[in-house]
Amino acid sequence: MAGVPGAADVAGRDVWLVVGLGNPGPGYAGNRHNVGFMVVDLLARRMGGRFKAHKARADVLEGRLEGRRVVLVKPRSYMNESGGPVSSLRDFFKVDLDHLVVVHDELDLPYGGLRLKLGGGDNGHNGLKSLRRSLGSGEFQRARFGIGRPPGRMDAAAFVLRDFGAAERKDLELNVDRTADAVEALVTDGLERAQNTFNT
Repeated sequence: MAGVPGAADVAGRDVWLVVGLGNPGPGYAGNRHNVGFMVVDLLARRMGGRFKAHKARADVLEGRLEGRRVVLVKPRSYMNESGGPVSSLRDFFKVDLDHLVVVHDELDLPYGGLRLKLGGGDNGHNGLKSLRRSLGSGEFQRARFGIGRPPGRMDAAAFVLRDFGAAERKDLELNVDRTADAVEALVTDGLERAQNTFNT
C-alpha cells in the first residue's frame, strides 16, 4: 500500500474503536452510568482476551469480532474526562471517526431500550460532552442503552450513580447481551442494518 494515495485512510478504516463509558473502580461497577463498561467487558469475554493498561490512560484489548479488527476501550479517567484517553487512542490506532463506537447509558430511553445512531448532541451526558470537546466533533457511532428517567424529583446525577434496582437487575444480563450483539452487528453489517434489527 506504500505510495498509494489515501493508503493511510484505508488502513484507518480497517480498525474499529469500541469505547465503553463508565467510572473506574469497584465502587462504581454496578452503577447505571457504568453500563458501557459492562457491555465492553462482555465483548472482551467473547473475544477471549484480557484488557491491558495503555499509556493513553485506558484499559485496552485488541482482537477480532466476526473477522473485523476491533480495539475495546475502557477509559481509566472519570466519566467527565473520557475524551482525553479516547482522542489519544483514536490517534494512536489511526481510527476514522465513523469507526468509533461509544456505548453509554441514556436517560431519554426507557430501561431496556436500545438505540444505535451516528452523531447527535450530548444531552447533558458528561462523557459525551468530554468526547465531543476532545474529538472536535460528535459524529461518531453511539450505542445508547436506556436506563429511563429518575423517579419523582431525584436528581439525574444521583440517579445515574446508583446501582440498578432489583427489578432492573433481573433483565440486566439480557439487556447487556443484546447491546453487545448490536455493537457486533454495527461493526460487521453497518449502521442501517444494525438499526433495523436492534433499535427499539
